[in-house]
Amino acid sequence: MNNDNLIEKLKSILKENQLLLKDDILTRFSHIWKTDEPLQAIAVTFPKSTKEISEIVKLCNVYNQQIIVHGGLTNLVGGTETQKNQLVISLEKMNTIEEIDSKSKTITTQAGAIIESLIDAAAEKDLLLPLNFGAKGSAQIGGAVSANAGGLRVFRYGMTRQMVLGIEVVLPDGTIISSLKKIIKDNSGYDLKQLFIGSEGTLGIVTRVVLRLQEAPKSRSSAFVAVKSYDKVVKLLKYLESELSGGLSGFELIWNRTYRAMTESTELIKPLGDNYEYYVFIESLGSQPKEDYELLEHHIEKSLEKEIIEDAVMAKTEKELQQIWQIREDVAILASKAKYDQHFDISIPISQIGEIINSIITELELINQVKTIFPFGHVADGNIHFIIGRETNSPEIIDLINSVVYSPLKKYKGSLSAEHGIGLHKKKFLLTSRSKEEIELMEKLKTMFDPKNILNPGRIVF
Repeated sequence: MNNDNLIEKLKSILKENQLLLKDDILTRFSHIWKTDEPLQAIAVTFPKSTKEISEIVKLCNVYNQQIIVHGGLTNLVGGTETQKNQLVISLEKMNTIEEIDSKSKTITTQAGAIIESLIDAAAEKDLLLPLNFGAKGSAQIGGAVSANAGGLRVFRYGMTRQMVLGIEVVLPDGTIISSLKKIIKDNSGYDLKQLFIGSEGTLGIVTRVVLRLQEAPKSRSSAFVAVKSYDKVVKLLKYLESELSGGLSGFELIWNRTYRAMTESTELIKPLGDNYEYYVFIESLGSQPKEDYELLEHHIEKSLEKEIIEDAVMAKTEKELQQIWQIREDVAILASKAKYDQHFDISIPISQIGEIINSIITELELINQVKTIFPFGHVADGNIHFIIGRETNSPEIIDLINSVVYSPLKKYKGSLSAEHGIGLHKKKFLLTSRSKEEIELMEKLKTMFDPKNILNPGRIVF
């Protein structure tokens, strides 16, 4: 492989401001929550079109050059980490929102568009893109599609997968597959787009997508409640789902230790006392602001009367609503509580979350180097996150913590990754959630699509 020849050919495809080489790369970083480690790569390319990506990939295929795809760099599983012999394709210049079709309720966009920009553009047309997670201000839609991102409204609107109607991708040999359809129902053979959604860029580079939008709600009501036991958390979820007539859109759970860490020694408000085991953030979306607020308020009061919950506060203004939800969303506070932090994103059956998480916490507390343990998550869809703080960066301690968190998953038919993906960091634990036969099938798909293993190598399988 001759890097000089490859670079010269890249210069013939791209303009000067679309290519960074060696020394110029040092200002860029490899993953979220920027470290001070410089990005390792032979070059970083900034294509502006699918055609340019195709030409870059064709060249890399000829030269057997490994490619790492960069989106918004909000990945938490090592998916954007690079080595010095790899080439980066950054999608940040492919950020054009091409069309919003109000009648079809779709948005067509290049993959580098920031998710919050898409949300805002849809809102201007009185439409809703339901994707909602903490990194939406920097995450790109191509990365969200490639990782099948989740977020705070999954149990009502589904994962990113459920929002993708059409897709355009570049295969590892440079072939462009374009199916930018706006239709919801299409049974004309295999649903090929599903191969690329959630494949973490290992089978193809997502370059453009068509997303399904919803009619924008006219009301957003929210409550924050305290609950004594996990059984009552589940009882509250069932009660609100049955009484809010499909309006429940958010049901987020944090544990006492997490709530205290978020509200102590920070500027965040403390809506309720910190003497309860669990706290739930509740959101309902609807069409009648006054009536919807009163309906949620009524059922919160009923929950108090039925002794399902211990205490509650309603968000009376938009400011109060934002202040309450900031407690759930500003998780960087949790990561800052220890020198090193380790993030987890597991799925387990809703009925067993309380028991399993408490068991994991008990085991983690026996590890001397573990300083902080913060569980929280999307309990309505069975997805719980951990941020675990360590005093050491020892690989042995990292593996020990991984083993404790992942050990119950096979028994309870859970998943080590609900929404973040596998990347580099979780690959060695994939057998906790997938059978040997499933992994072998994934490997066959990777080999078929990318026989030279040049596209995002090492992610998920090999």
